[in-house]
Amino acid sequence: MKLNATKIPIRVGKKYIAVLNEKRAHFLDLHAGDRVILKKSRVPSIRAILEITDNSELKETEIGLYEETWEKLKVDNYGEDVEIGIAKKPISTTYIKEKLNGKPLDAKKINEIIKDVVNDDLSDIEVSYFVSGCYVHGLSDKETADLTRAIVKNGSQIKFGNRIVADKHCIGGVPGNRTTMIIIPIITAAGIVMPKTSSRAITSPSGTADTMEVLANITNDAPKLKKIAQKAGGFITWGGGVDLASADDKMIKVRHPLSLDPQGMLLASIMAKKFSVSSNHVLIDIPVGPQVKVKTKKEGKILKKRFETLGKYLGMKIKVIFSNGDQPIGNGIGPSLEAMDVLKTLKNEPDAPQELREKSIMMAGLLLELCGKARKTRGKAMARRLLDSGKAYEQMMKIIKAQGAKRTKLRPGKFSKIIKAGKAGRITGINNKLIAHIARTAGAPKDAEAGVYLHKKIGATVTKGEPLFTIYADIEERIGYTSQYPLNKAYTIK
Repeated sequence: MKLNATKIPIRVGKKYIAVLNEKRAHFLDLHAGDRVILKKSRVPSIRAILEITDNSELKETEIGLYEETWEKLKVDNYGEDVEIGIAKKPISTTYIKEKLNGKPLDAKKINEIIKDVVNDDLSDIEVSYFVSGCYVHGLSDKETADLTRAIVKNGSQIKFGNRIVADKHCIGGVPGNRTTMIIIPIITAAGIVMPKTSSRAITSPSGTADTMEVLANITNDAPKLKKIAQKAGGFITWGGGVDLASADDKMIKVRHPLSLDPQGMLLASIMAKKFSVSSNHVLIDIPVGPQVKVKTKKEGKILKKRFETLGKYLGMKIKVIFSNGDQPIGNGIGPSLEAMDVLKTLKNEPDAPQELREKSIMMAGLLLELCGKARKTRGKAMARRLLDSGKAYEQMMKIIKAQGAKRTKLRPGKFSKIIKAGKAGRITGINNKLIAHIARTAGAPKDAEAGVYLHKKIGATVTKGEPLFTIYADIEERIGYTSQYPLNKAYTIK
């Protein structure tokens, strides 16, 4: 059947979407989510996902085409004939149903699902059903390994031959935890390749990618990233800006609204990003505490065992550590403030945040030992020497230049508000979530200079009226917006 093309001015990425009037859809026995074959004269046919509208503005004789579909079919004018035919649903939808029914999936079926996710042959609802099936019924260690391999197989990869390639990952939930940006310069200064893809903030005031973006370009394709790694020893780039583990990014999108984090999918998500850049020696940091993702050591030990098992399936050396998630690691919370902490640490400045410095040295030391660069128990001392000598800072400047330097002279937001202690005493707690909310309300991460700077940490003693933290913003009204939170409850003083 031929219908007249009309453009719908909406872009949705790579998906091809067509829209029919509900009467025409009923006539053709088509439903929302069905696949259709679209063909225009002298143009190859395409598969599209169907949407249906009861809006009378789309006539029965018309077919609405989202912009990507319009362009792919090379439609020049409104009213051009487009032929529509019925297409079968992808076989992967059958496998998704199997997972929803609790059946384990083999490598072939998982690969078929991921291939269709990458090719945008599944609707967001169908991808959501796959995530739901994994959430309700879980993924075995083998399914998790197969999912990891499928995500990597259906995306770009960066290969470094038989070289030792280091990587690290933090499970997250701790503000100001920018150890990556200190560890990578230390490790690459020791001559070990360390390519790192990082995420942007979703609900936090800054992700590693947001913080690195203050200093350098973070959007590069895979061939360019390999050249950067060969030139500088490593990189810190935004995972969403390169086609590495792209299926994972699409699944994260549908997981986010309900914060669905099936454990097997979370593990595959992390490991696929490592596997895609050929990492074979990986350090995993699991912060533990009531305010972070992993609440108890018991939960952490289960996760640790699964990481180690998955590492064996994938041929990776994995070391898992537990860290304290009770308070922010650095002093700055927000892209520019965190970047300032990183540079102060790399430059060995006296006001650099000591907890960030010591945690980074400890983790870098463990990676040096894991990679065989330092003998057991000697890694920490080696990492400290590389930092103290200025070699790590030189290496960071090399990485920034290779990626495309932006600036190294940083400042906080133009407007500020100091929050002071309401009484004298000892600080016994910091509310991570509240501090993060305040920083986001001030404008972080979108406004890079916005955020919170902590003057005091747990264990410090304060006098009444002494500054606890400063809120920074580039828009004055945002400082006022932060008053919606109980600012005086961000710290517990006893």
